[in-house]
Amino acid sequence: MPISFIRKLISSAVSRSPSIMQEIADINSLEQEFTPLSDEQLKEKAAELRVYAASLPDQEFDHHLVTRSFALVREASKRVLGQRPYDVQLYGGLVLHKGKVAEMKTGEGKTLVAALPTFLNALKGKGVHVITVNDYLAKRDAAMIGKVHEFLGLSIGVILDDMPDHLRKRAYACDVTYVTNTQAGFDFLRDNLRFDHSQMVQRGHNYAIIDEIDSVLIDEARTPLIISGQLADQSETYRSIDALIKLLKADLHYKVDLKSRTVSLTEEGLDKIEMLLRDNGFLTTAAHLYTPENSLVVHHVNAGLKANALFRRDRDYLVRKGEVVLIDEGTGRIMDGRRYNDGIHQAIEAKENVEIKNESQTLTSITYQNLFRLYTKLSGMSGTVKTEEEEFGHIYNLDVVSIPTHRPIQRVDLTDEVHFNQNSKYAAIIRLIDEANAKGQPILVGTPSVEKSERLAAFLRKAGYSDNEKAAKPFRLLNARNHEVEAEIVAQAGRPGAITVATNMAGRGTDIKLGGHEEAEIERLEAGYADMPEDYDLEKAKVEALAQIASDREAVIKAGGLLVIGSERHDSRRIDNQLRGRSGRQGDPGQSQFFVALDDDVIQAFGSEKIQTLVSRLGLGEGDAISHPMISKLLDKAQMRVEGTHLEIRKDVVKYDDVINQQRKAMHEFRNEIMGSNDCTAVIDEMRHIVIEETVIKHVPENSYMDSWDIKALEQELLELTTILFDMTDLVQRDGTDENTIIKKVTEKSDLVVGMLRDGFPEGRYELARKECLLMSVDKAWREHLQALEELKGAVSFRTYAQREPVAEFRTDAYEMFKAMMDALRQEVVRTTSRLRPPEAPIMINPETAATETSLNHA
Repeated sequence: MPISFIRKLISSAVSRSPSIMQEIADINSLEQEFTPLSDEQLKEKAAELRVYAASLPDQEFDHHLVTRSFALVREASKRVLGQRPYDVQLYGGLVLHKGKVAEMKTGEGKTLVAALPTFLNALKGKGVHVITVNDYLAKRDAAMIGKVHEFLGLSIGVILDDMPDHLRKRAYACDVTYVTNTQAGFDFLRDNLRFDHSQMVQRGHNYAIIDEIDSVLIDEARTPLIISGQLADQSETYRSIDALIKLLKADLHYKVDLKSRTVSLTEEGLDKIEMLLRDNGFLTTAAHLYTPENSLVVHHVNAGLKANALFRRDRDYLVRKGEVVLIDEGTGRIMDGRRYNDGIHQAIEAKENVEIKNESQTLTSITYQNLFRLYTKLSGMSGTVKTEEEEFGHIYNLDVVSIPTHRPIQRVDLTDEVHFNQNSKYAAIIRLIDEANAKGQPILVGTPSVEKSERLAAFLRKAGYSDNEKAAKPFRLLNARNHEVEAEIVAQAGRPGAITVATNMAGRGTDIKLGGHEEAEIERLEAGYADMPEDYDLEKAKVEALAQIASDREAVIKAGGLLVIGSERHDSRRIDNQLRGRSGRQGDPGQSQFFVALDDDVIQAFGSEKIQTLVSRLGLGEGDAISHPMISKLLDKAQMRVEGTHLEIRKDVVKYDDVINQQRKAMHEFRNEIMGSNDCTAVIDEMRHIVIEETVIKHVPENSYMDSWDIKALEQELLELTTILFDMTDLVQRDGTDENTIIKKVTEKSDLVVGMLRDGFPEGRYELARKECLLMSVDKAWREHLQALEELKGAVSFRTYAQREPVAEFRTDAYEMFKAMMDALRQEVVRTTSRLRPPEAPIMINPETAATETSLNHA
């Protein structure tokens, strides 16, 4: 594609960057140099570039390195994959290399684009992470692009679920590692709970390219990654409270706010639930619910209310094999291993009458925002990010650049059609399906949830369609219940007359090719070859299959391309745009239209008043439909309000986690130092000395008279902390004895006892035992601190009534709590390390029964 054409298409902000245009021209000019080279010569060029990259300063990539790297990848891709990156793909790769977000439409080859900056940055030898949203994409992209990179001498690793640590470590040590966002996050958290550096699997955070970056950094950013441990079993309490919640009535006993997704008791509801709780023994006769001693009951009631009023089966979660599994609202896919926190998951399990798993306590956590801020350089790509440009800039300091398509988009996006209610809307959708199906046009119907997809499937069955593939009028249903056949259904979705009803699973990361998917068809034929007769001609079957797909493609193009029907607007314009983007890939014809009912969720929550006022003026009634640009604008505004609400939630998450993140960094750095050493003597001894000084000052205040000293209490507390019985009878009666004298003598004697203990252990064992005590104490302190911060987060919100800013209050209190945690940590370390004994003695001892008696009288 000519450079001048790209320059016309790109936005004005980008077109003022002549350096990128010059780089593309220079990459193109290198093609005539690299094309005649043999494979071995090309590999030698790659090896030379690696040496050259190592000679440059850490983050420096000069023009020579950039252009030759991109030209090498282009040539290798031609030879290995049979694909030559277009100029617009080079443009996208350069945008990614410069640490920006590239918006690239469906079918523009984002996977191949990522190969360019990945190779370039991997030459530095510090590792590149390619972040995907699921294991399937990680494995697929590693297999495809890995061939190009391995051809050029790079090592490729892929992280998959349930992979053991030694294989994870090997994969992260590769030049390029393909990994999902959740795996990368949990590996980071687990690494910060290790005993020794040698057990860590990651080797740092140099450069990451995030595929579907809006899904990772926007859609999933409201929920932090949490590693947790189980608490005591409270399943019967959850079941009992759930039974009581089911006796309450919506609107009368509790109010639901769909905008903020909150539920609260009314006055009648509070009276009712208190009566029920008293009758069932959860409250005493005179007690009220909202008193400090009943905080645990409040926790269970709140969780039960949310589970019953806010969370819907087949929309927010599925019940599969007796287990509640969550559904990602953005992608429609199952989120295996993910659970709601704060008791909500247990309350849902009680509601659905399945096994209730124990509630968990946070061991460590991090938000996606702060996880990806760890990378020295970050970039990403998606088909729909421009609407979130402000957030990417504000939170991640990332610019968004729209990359032009290789061919002009021919898809026609029709105005939304608004109906009075659900039945009228679904009837109109069926009519449009009938019309399109009659002319052989493939149809993709997008729905927001499993529940809605199955409801639409029921309407199709009533209209004479069948989910039996061999029926006269077949359709396919794709949702979280049958996600394992996703690839097969998507491969067939572009065939003539195909009807696919799907959740958001079909809106992201799927490539629907008109006429059928050539690669999928070849794979199907090869997979079934072993079961065929001996005279079966596989190559002939492949040729015939490809010819049929080509013929079907022409028929589909003649019918108008893929028709995308949105059964309702989603909360986010991005997800609607993703669905639209399934049609019209690479210049193909296509069509999209959304159908809306006045009782759709997004309109009920955010846009009902203005839209209903308008449609009443236009006289919309049962069975009527309106298609008007003004309606579409109001729907866009309703979605923008939803997006604004979600943005505020994410901003709050960031504001609070930024406070926690400063403390997290300090704890991780401290823990990292401990892990890197086999002898923590200096750290532990310093802690012991500080604790001794603080304890003495507590009972022997500075510049105070001896009459005010509490020596007995001092001896008792030192005994409890150090297991050493200090006798200070004579010492405190000497002239000139003050708090400094006591601190000095106690410290010297405790050092002496520690030295004696060390001598009683085999060489090196005492230091390792103390290191383990230190790490366990750090983890325990941090775990309890995180729990306290969660409680503080809930408490500071009430300070708005006193005209105080919650985040500022949280920051102040969190700092004081952190200092208190460090004080408690020092005492815990002294307490545990002082109870260590040689192997032949009990490992931990009771200070009252086995104290080390030490007299200070003659010191």
